[in-house]
Amino acid sequence: MPHPAIGPGRVAVITGGASGIGLAAARKFAAAGMKIVLADLKGAALDQAADAVAALAKGGKADVRAVPTDVSVMEDVQRLKQIAYQSFGEVAVLMNNAGIGNGGGPFENYERWQRVLSVNLWGVINGAHAFAQAMEAQGTPAAIVNTGSKQGITCPPGDTAYNVSKAGVKVLTEGLAHSLRSIDGCKVTAHLLIPGHVWTGITGRKAEQPASGKPKGAWTPEQTVEFMLERMADGDFYILCPDNDVPHALDARRIQWAADDIIQNRPALSRWHKDHKDKFAAYVKDVTP
Repeated sequence: MPHPAIGPGRVAVITGGASGIGLAAARKFAAAGMKIVLADLKGAALDQAADAVAALAKGGKADVRAVPTDVSVMEDVQRLKQIAYQSFGEVAVLMNNAGIGNGGGPFENYERWQRVLSVNLWGVINGAHAFAQAMEAQGTPAAIVNTGSKQGITCPPGDTAYNVSKAGVKVLTEGLAHSLRSIDGCKVTAHLLIPGHVWTGITGRKAEQPASGKPKGAWTPEQTVEFMLERMADGDFYILCPDNDVPHALDARRIQWAADDIIQNRPALSRWHKDHKDKFAAYVKDVTP
């Protein structure tokens, strides 16, 4: 059985809905008979995505709204909420999915740091503040899915700004789940989607390109959404996605190693430290494909 928020006639609001995981989710929900509110930056990609989703929706274009939205701007997110409720009367699924990469290291690209944090973290904060209480007040089963990243958990060197933004999404979503379950009778659940390697707009895929152009190790957005729905149906909070190169057991070892840096007082990011990288390689050897 699917998550009780998902079903014919219910409503899904999806940010970052013009491509990648967001578009794949919109298409899946539309095919399941849901009404869809797509949010993304204004442009042809959003319009084309809306047409593709409408082709699958039971009511066609009448069941789809495309709302130009900059999720870093609270007024835009409030407008998105207003349009969703005015158009369809409820929100059963909210996917705070919009995201960008290419931030920078700890002391570089200050302006890009600001933009990455404003979209990836503040976009999710804005979505939670705008929608969560209204969804709870409906009294009907609903779900909020925030898109995080493994990089927000293991924090590999490179794009520190992106890592920080996704670490913040993890902490926010954990707090959101606790707050919702602490409300007597609340029927809204929260979930942290943690994709593996997915061939999306961030990683180079364009919405119109076929999945056949992806690397062999990557999952398609459609595979990621299928996995997400399976895990939501089972009530999972942490939706930790594998991919064709990284099985769950390897993810688990990487996450455990990162946590043990604190417990064992190892150097920060010891997985990549010259004195510890061989120990890490030995630690994951039996689960490495």
